[in-house]
Amino acid sequence: MRAMVLKAQQMPLALMDVAVPQPTDGQVLLEVRACGVCRTDLHIVDGELEEPKLPLILGHEIVATVVDLGRRVDDLEIGARVGVPWLGWADQTCRFCQRGQENLCDNALFTGYTLDGGYAEYLVADARYCLRLPERYSDLEAAPLLCAGLIGYRTYRLAGDSAERVGIYGFGAAAHIVAQVAVHQGRQVYAFTRPGDVATQAFARTLGAVWAGGSDERPPHDLDAALIFAPLGALVVAALQAMAKGGVVVSGGIHMSDIPSFAYGLLWHERAVRSVANLTRQDGTDFMSIADQTPIQVAVESFPLHEANAALNRLRAGQLRGAAVLDLNAP
Repeated sequence: MRAMVLKAQQMPLALMDVAVPQPTDGQVLLEVRACGVCRTDLHIVDGELEEPKLPLILGHEIVATVVDLGRRVDDLEIGARVGVPWLGWADQTCRFCQRGQENLCDNALFTGYTLDGGYAEYLVADARYCLRLPERYSDLEAAPLLCAGLIGYRTYRLAGDSAERVGIYGFGAAAHIVAQVAVHQGRQVYAFTRPGDVATQAFARTLGAVWAGGSDERPPHDLDAALIFAPLGALVVAALQAMAKGGVVVSGGIHMSDIPSFAYGLLWHERAVRSVANLTRQDGTDFMSIADQTPIQVAVESFPLHEANAALNRLRAGQLRGAAVLDLNAP
């Protein structure tokens, strides 16, 4: 099979012919239809996330068809369309798993990082961690839901149910999905982009944002919550400066530059700063239900598999509107 393989960090991916993997107990063999290109992939390539499996096939926003079943798989059938997200396996025995926090499992394995992912024609996955996908979304549209959507949803959920004014910093793949969910649920969305990026600001307004501006600007009203998807620690301070009493700043990224020091006064009045780590299968089930009920417009730029490096470069340069997706059916 063809695969784009990372042989060493800080090096381009290489198009290679590799053996089709075989499913073992509890696994399924999947034929990949589409795979999203996530900023986490970029962090792995650029060496900002350490100790990946090498050589590695990246990709954890995978839409695929079940083509073979390992033993003891009884909840998926051949021909089913499924999604494979970042969390690929958890031990279910550690203290975090035992209290419903499998996203924090000490021994977790992650798709496209410690397990081979979807920048390939086939992969194997633990059947328990495959998600059923809403039929209303095409393969290309469904792919970003599996990380941009899922992590965006967990970030949004941890901001709390009482937040009326929600700021979103870094208006890319995750933001453009979760913004639509927030608007659909009656929240006011304030979109923050790179200073001067008027095109993305206009895009945010088309998705229902009541205000859009640069990350160096103050919104017209104090925020009840801020979701940060850009990997810039200084945005935590900017968000706190825009925060109302009792507000929460949630960082949805797996990697971020250092947060500058700030005066305690920005945190006082019961403001909070917290992070999001990974996701749970329950997040997946809950979000896919929401996505099935919410008419999310998923903005996608597609690339054939062999142009994965070009997609990563476009993402690195901030030249995408929405999400990049590898189309495995493209020539």
